[in-house]
Amino acid sequence: MPTYVYTALNEHGVNMQGTIDAESPDTARAMLLSRGYVPMKVKAQGASFEFGALGDMLNPVKPKELILFTKQFRTLFQAGIPITQLLQVLQNQTESKRLKRVAADMTQAIMGGSTLYDAFKAHPRVFSELYCSMMRAGEASGALGDVMERLVYLLEHEHKIRSDIKSAMRYPKMVTGALVIAFFVLLNVVIPKFINVFEMARIALPVPTKIAIALHHAISEYWPLLLVGLVTLVMIYKWWVRTEKGRYWRDSLLLHVPIVGPVLQKSVMARFASIFSIMQSSGVSVLDALDVLTNTIGNEAIAREFRRIQDKLKEGRGIADPLKSAKFFTPLVVNMVAIGEESGSLDSMLKDVATHYDEEVEYAVAGMAEAIGPILIVALAAVVGFFALAIFMPMWDLTKMAGKH
Repeated sequence: MPTYVYTALNEHGVNMQGTIDAESPDTARAMLLSRGYVPMKVKAQGASFEFGALGDMLNPVKPKELILFTKQFRTLFQAGIPITQLLQVLQNQTESKRLKRVAADMTQAIMGGSTLYDAFKAHPRVFSELYCSMMRAGEASGALGDVMERLVYLLEHEHKIRSDIKSAMRYPKMVTGALVIAFFVLLNVVIPKFINVFEMARIALPVPTKIAIALHHAISEYWPLLLVGLVTLVMIYKWWVRTEKGRYWRDSLLLHVPIVGPVLQKSVMARFASIFSIMQSSGVSVLDALDVLTNTIGNEAIAREFRRIQDKLKEGRGIADPLKSAKFFTPLVVNMVAIGEESGSLDSMLKDVATHYDEEVEYAVAGMAEAIGPILIVALAAVVGFFALAIFMPMWDLTKMAGKH
């Protein structure tokens, strides 16, 4: 296990230096935080701690790095360290090249008179609109420490959901990739070896064989045109989904896809309930919370529903009534929001909804992985069966002809 040299502040604000064994710099920092130390610098023994501008641009902030940065910011803030000194500490101790530059820029901005919210908002590629809105709510209410506690929970929660979905889809992606490779190898390596044999025998070829030969000729003779066409289609698709109409069509379609759709819907409901409850308890108005959700929910179809709800709220109506007629929102969410709004405990009701859908997402992701398995087996059987018929049916005819002679 690697050894890291660290510099940290203890509970009395005294500099401490030493070494710690950990699997990674992030793990080392987490261990120091658990001991009550605030890590200022952590580096591997004998390693250089210098970073260049090129490396800064080539290394985006990873979710785990942002979570750790936020945790350290919260710990330092709750310890009463001034913001400028706090950011300088974060600049010295973070391993992320991008976060080093961001912390330095934020320090200069705040020293120049900017608010903390403006300093965060100046880096939209690192800090999302939700992140900045939470910071603004904490700064305005004077409860920044509590708000950051909720923000850390939200970042960890969303990272876990994304990681679970990625893990569940890793095996299907590998199998799908292997199927595509096997299809092209069989089509362009195996089939050509039998084409001459079948042509010399002058036998009537079955439909699977004719399809396989036609596909082989199309790929071998027109592959430049096919490649250009494929690239063009991908570019058109990417351009289209950047438009509001394209995103709406794609996201609406995904929500209706069997197996995948229910998982996405439950994930969005969990995200909606978590963000809305945290912003409500942080003092953010319903209109502002919906505005943030519209831009951060990650699904244009549901974002459009938020815009419609906002319009009705501006007419003086509550959120529960327009939510009933909104698409894609489950009865549980609608009923819990109605009860919470009527009883004045909307944030606690939404927390319960978020907890419920967190569990639902875990079960749904596991179920999706189990359901995709048989589909992939069927696809594999279809590919193998197609090529078996394409090759062995004419071979069987050749065998019968040879037997007659």
